[in-house]
Amino acid sequence: MGKKNSCLMQTVQHSEQTLKTALISKNPTLVSQYEQLDAGERRLLNKAFKPDSDLFGPITLHSESDWIISHPEPPQDFEQFFSDPSRKAPSPEKRRSLGNTRIISEEYIKWLKGYCEAFFYGLTVKLLEPVPVSVTRCSFRINDNTQNLQIHAGHILRFLKKKKPRDAFCIVGITMIDLYPRDSWNFVFGQASLTDGVGIFSFARYGSDFYSSRYEGKVNKLQKVSSSDYSVFDNYYIPEVTSVLLLRSCKTLTHEIGHIFGLRHCQWLACLMQGSNHLEEADRRPLNLCPICLRKLRCAVGFNIIERYQALVKWIDDESADIPGVSRGHSREDNVNLPKPVEAFKEWKEWIIRCLAVVQK
Repeated sequence: MGKKNSCLMQTVQHSEQTLKTALISKNPTLVSQYEQLDAGERRLLNKAFKPDSDLFGPITLHSESDWIISHPEPPQDFEQFFSDPSRKAPSPEKRRSLGNTRIISEEYIKWLKGYCEAFFYGLTVKLLEPVPVSVTRCSFRINDNTQNLQIHAGHILRFLKKKKPRDAFCIVGITMIDLYPRDSWNFVFGQASLTDGVGIFSFARYGSDFYSSRYEGKVNKLQKVSSSDYSVFDNYYIPEVTSVLLLRSCKTLTHEIGHIFGLRHCQWLACLMQGSNHLEEADRRPLNLCPICLRKLRCAVGFNIIERYQALVKWIDDESADIPGVSRGHSREDNVNLPKPVEAFKEWKEWIIRCLAVVQK
């Protein structure tokens, strides 16, 4: 291997038998459970070990800074997922709550809500009222590299744990402010606690102008006041909602909520659940789950694969916002439904349709 960040272009290749065992297991109970799946669902999931680059390809490593190389961790097959004693599954009455730690456009939040309901098909997502940063009492800082404000992810998780509704399987906060998990780290896209069922995700770095919108105007002010003066967040930057921003947000949200369901980082095939160290690597990850992770999520949630894929296609096709008329606080002139920017999802829609063709054959 070359120097850090040098081009590797290696693929992570597993044998057919390894992938088959990762998907189906050798445990007779789990094998029997697999054989009871609908024939079409099995036909699709079997693509895990019957190479089909059109649907599920191997993981490609581009540099030594990629997640799998820089964060060695044991892979999780279906049997390990199924047998994990710490894994929690949603009961029928449990739902998922989505709270935004800062006001983001109402339409955007509703698009994310709809996407999560399609991705975790069969579960309901409830939106909670937005919360200003000051209410969380979290620590914050200015990032040395970007000169942008950051809030402490762990402190937000602690706040969300207290706010989690009793009937919720998990609660996740979303924000347009950059996050850091501890002082020694540069940043993190998101963080989740599996045991507590809480997560916080930032879409700040997904905005096209994040790295150019330095916060230098308020740096001096921040240095002069205590780090408990949350007025620095007043009128803080909110990026333009583009198709790419929406796609990246949906990826991060579903990846991190996947962790709360007990899915660990995928090392089997190209998959949404692969880890990522940087934006370029996150962008390379597909929106879809590989067959092994799809079986895990199906086991946790209990959806029908065809109905889930159809719901995802419907979300992409439904380009208008789920908001009839005006939301509170808008003037009459603002009485418009913003079109949902889904251009970046078109390729994935075509991929889903190919999967449906396999399942419904």
